[in-house]
Amino acid sequence: MNWQFAYPMALAFSSIVPLIWIVRVIAWRRRRGLMVSVPSRLAASGHSFRSALIWIPGMLIGLGIISLCVALARPQEIVGDTKATRDTIAIELVVDRSGSMDDTVVFEGERTNRLEAVKKIVERFVEGDGQLLKGRAGDLLGLVVFGSYADTLMPLTQSHDALVESIRSIQIPRSERERSTAIGDALMLAAGRLKAYEDAMRIDSQNPEFALKSKAIILLTDGENQAGQYSPDQAAVLANQWGMKIYIVGIRGNSRRGSLFPRQNSNINDRFMTQVAEHTGGRYWPVEQISDLEKVYAEIDELERSTIEISQSTTFRELYLPYAMTGLALLGAGICTREFVIRGGST
Repeated sequence: MNWQFAYPMALAFSSIVPLIWIVRVIAWRRRRGLMVSVPSRLAASGHSFRSALIWIPGMLIGLGIISLCVALARPQEIVGDTKATRDTIAIELVVDRSGSMDDTVVFEGERTNRLEAVKKIVERFVEGDGQLLKGRAGDLLGLVVFGSYADTLMPLTQSHDALVESIRSIQIPRSERERSTAIGDALMLAAGRLKAYEDAMRIDSQNPEFALKSKAIILLTDGENQAGQYSPDQAAVLANQWGMKIYIVGIRGNSRRGSLFPRQNSNINDRFMTQVAEHTGGRYWPVEQISDLEKVYAEIDELERSTIEISQSTTFRELYLPYAMTGLALLGAGICTREFVIRGGST
């Protein structure tokens, strides 16, 4: 059985029991020495019976104190481990919510905008769809969105229910000045989030050599970098230095029937996006149809995994009650024996 004491220092109080016994033995021997010199009629007055039992109250009280000290230390059975290892990968999902993502499309038989269609695919990537997409159970996932500015909607987490709620909450900015495209800033923010998590894990584990073997940024956009302080290639250089791969899904769109994103021209610079992704060892996919988008995320689903240590909630089963009840019972028995058997017999 895997168990522990919640307050092990409480066991130190049990050390008073041997001291009490030593003091009582010394005192008893002194009294016995004095009794040898008294007349024989006093020695024959019944002291021999009580002398045979005089040690019992002390023993019972001592054992009671020890049992209560064990109860105070709170013995516990550990039901769940405090740490667990799991194969996982840390991924930052980066989603474009610029003004162009508001274009109207028909997705799964319903008219909606481009962003809503993308949100559903990203959600399936996280949870799985039971078919092509397996889901990312156990992985650390974060969410960054961007228009003219990049924002973190969800830090890296394994609480995928909360992450899905964040994905569903993504909206096109109402203000026109926030509807541009800051791809470089979004990539920088995602890389910074991954690096900060890794640094925090290094401190928590007290292992200066700790490093996630697999860190990835998955960017989905339908335009070119038009805002922000950083360019995508600057972000790629930093991500590469930190050992992160960038995967880019570029929504190109055309006028063909069945296109997920129907429009005549594409704002995506395929060559530049390819260079940004490949600089980090990642890939770039131009996407036009629903099946293309799902296949891309299915490929990303096969990313390599790394082993990290994950904190988990631990439950305990308290074991102190039997010790407390036993201790009280022994104390009561010891006191009763002393008062009613030993002392009472002398009246």
